Amino acid sequence: MPSIKDVARLAGVSVGTVSNVLNRPEMVARETRMRVEAAVAQLGYVRNGSARQLRAGRSTTIAVVALDLTNPFFIDVLNGVETAAQDVDVNVMVVNSSKDAAREARLLRMFEEERPLGVLITPVNASGQRERLGGLISRGIPVVTFDSSSRHSYGCAVSVDDVLGGRLAGRHLLDRGHRRIAFAGGPFPVRQVEDRHHGLAGVLGPDSELTVIPLPDLTVATGRQAGKELAGLPREERPTAVFCANDLVAMGVLQELTQRGLRVPADVAILGYDDIDFAAAAAVPLSSIRQPREQLGRTAALMLLEEADSPGGHEHRHVVFQPDLVERVSTAHP
Repeated sequence: MPSIKDVARLAGVSVGTVSNVLNRPEMVARETRMRVEAAVAQLGYVRNGSARQLRAGRSTTIAVVALDLTNPFFIDVLNGVETAAQDVDVNVMVVNSSKDAAREARLLRMFEEERPLGVLITPVNASGQRERLGGLISRGIPVVTFDSSSRHSYGCAVSVDDVLGGRLAGRHLLDRGHRRIAFAGGPFPVRQVEDRHHGLAGVLGPDSELTVIPLPDLTVATGRQAGKELAGLPREERPTAVFCANDLVAMGVLQELTQRGLRVPADVAILGYDDIDFAAAAAVPLSSIRQPREQLGRTAALMLLEEADSPGGHEHRHVVFQPDLVERVSTAHP
């Protein structure tokens, strides 16, 4: 690989002049700058960013530990993170914990060694964050948790009020005349699942019946399992509406119910959560509780960058966004 010395030799200038062209081009005369740029292009020279960061004593990369990159929700959050990072010329490295606590621990140890500018993370488990993230904090690496309950966080946190989201879902289904309602989601140690279920249950009165369909994961496949369970119930016992813990589960329920000859929403109404793009594009467009996904990611990144720029004077804060209901065909009046 060509070095900066090779560029300087070809352009007939000093190494310092090449450095100025690369980092402070306004300091170099136009003719000299053009000569150096031509040499860079001819040799195919690429700067060693890692070495530059070591010399500066500061990384220019923030790390994101996503909980589940198979869920489009996190892709939208990452778009918000990248928008904030690009504005200040910071790179983003994304890794996936895959909801695996052991994998998450390995990734955090790696970042303790790599020393990124900061770490954004949705923890696998909300509790015990101090013990798991303490190694990063002790090394001066700021950490912001996103899509995670602020009540368990001791640093900056950005989340959505999922209890409110569950309430919105419950009130909407009650307003549509439903009294037998199912909740499909899991596993229940996941904070978001617990909060959404808690919000739903809190608005149901004594004349309502709640059926919980516990799931091992929040995927289209487990949604199909829930749909199969619902379809197998006698008509007089079957819930007339199902609130799913995310849109992937809702899509699976929709696929299974329609395949088994049940009509949505005439026989069973379906309400999802997240409002990913696929919700509106489903065969029966899905009603959903919308989260401000890109805004969540952008806010988390801005908080991280702020702490990285002024670690001594930074005050931790918890930002909680409000979800809202998007009504579509899947919960329309039968």
